[in-house]
Amino acid sequence: MLSDTICRVPASPIGAMFDRATELRLRGSNLVDLSLGEPDFDTPEHIRTAAIEAINAGFTRYTAADGSVALKDAVRRKFARDNGLAFERSQVVIASGAKPLIASAMQVVLDRGDKIIIPTPAWTSHVGMAQVCAATPVLLKTSESQGYRIDANQLESIITAETKLLLLCSPGNPTGAVTSAEELGAIAEVLRRHPHVNVISDDLYEHVVFPPAIFATLAQVAPDLAERVLTVNGLSKAYAMTGWRIGYAGGPSWWTAGLRVLFSQTSGGPCSISQAAGVAALDGPQEFLAEWREVYRRRCALAVAELSKIQGLKPRMPQGAFFLYVECGAYIGKRTPNGHVIASSTDLAEHLLAAGVVTVPGAAFYGDPFIRLSVATSDANIVEGTRRIAAGCSQLGPSDIEAPISVGRELVP
Repeated sequence: MLSDTICRVPASPIGAMFDRATELRLRGSNLVDLSLGEPDFDTPEHIRTAAIEAINAGFTRYTAADGSVALKDAVRRKFARDNGLAFERSQVVIASGAKPLIASAMQVVLDRGDKIIIPTPAWTSHVGMAQVCAATPVLLKTSESQGYRIDANQLESIITAETKLLLLCSPGNPTGAVTSAEELGAIAEVLRRHPHVNVISDDLYEHVVFPPAIFATLAQVAPDLAERVLTVNGLSKAYAMTGWRIGYAGGPSWWTAGLRVLFSQTSGGPCSISQAAGVAALDGPQEFLAEWREVYRRRCALAVAELSKIQGLKPRMPQGAFFLYVECGAYIGKRTPNGHVIASSTDLAEHLLAAGVVTVPGAAFYGDPFIRLSVATSDANIVEGTRRIAAGCSQLGPSDIEAPISVGRELVP
């Protein structure tokens, strides 16, 4: 029998859409995929070479459960170089990807009934991770009209004695919103008045920020809060290393010590070869990051231009990451040719899948009526994908109902 906790945790709707697309492909469907949050670039050659050299040198055995000394030191150099953050080796941990690292970071802090504040729209797994801990996610609603900014007064109003964690994600997935140093400063002022609240800062899209936006992270802006902030990052998005599965974090010793205990019982350590490649990634040439960032920015602009031609869709240019979060409220309540009512973004995404394009519904991110599109794909796929979206939307008949729009709320664990 499954545990009561896991029975209450829904499967990821992003994964569900991926599974539906895979099923259709197996049946022979030709799909344009605008859903995946995965760079379409190859891992740079110097990183691949480092992995091959590690294999040939026999670096194929266990490392410490929390990562090799070499990679920890490379992470320390990265934090110092890019973020002005100084960590002792004991304050750095490595894991098999940033996703399991964030989940583990919650596990070592959250007890049943504790509350974690998660701004929405939110990456669906941030919420699911908290639910696995039997904690209570408290959804802090942000809106497109405010640029998906966290209102400091609103944040303070929902902090209670049971609030244990705040989850920050900038640039945001799915919105691409970048939290400025000034805005982080306002958040820090709130946190200073609530010393029982700790913070996980998910910085995975740090290197995909479009000027004039400038990346900043909380521990950098508010060094006096360093004992309460775990800064998490990884190699997947910046270095096109999704399959290599390396995430890392720097933070207070009490937190990393807790992670070390958890890893000692649950992990054999990250892949040794991937860790050797990670050293090359963090210490090697970084110039290509700016080149890739410009490609993403140009693709976002292309997608916005193409989507703007579709009546009823309202795309906006993101400040970072490689997603567009597109308002689609004009299609909620419309009917498909077979009479099915589009009652939510999930219904619209299903309809668009039938039209040959894979998207992710905003409902997956606790924010409707939107769909998320990824531009981590070719220009040709963006143009063809948006053409199919236009064709699918043109099939929808007149609106005849009003569908509810989701709002921020607490989720029962």
